[in-house]
Amino acid sequence: MSLEEASRQLEAAIHDARVSFDCILLEELDRAHTNAITARAAVDAAEQAIRVELERRTAEETDKEEADSPD
Repeated sequence: MSLEEASRQLEAAIHDARVSFDCILLEELDRAHTNAITARAAVDAAEQAIRVELERRTAEETDKEEADSPD
């Protein structure tokens, strides 16, 4: 996953959260519940994508530091 994917997932989460909010106001609780679950799944996917990118960057920095250090 990329940071672009994380951004898309967060946009989807925002949308689903808004739909869930509206459904609550309309007392469509089943639909509100479904959208709350999909919003949470999108947030989890975004968090995972960000974590993977952070780990990749940390590994790159470590590799660079090791290459630059004298033996």
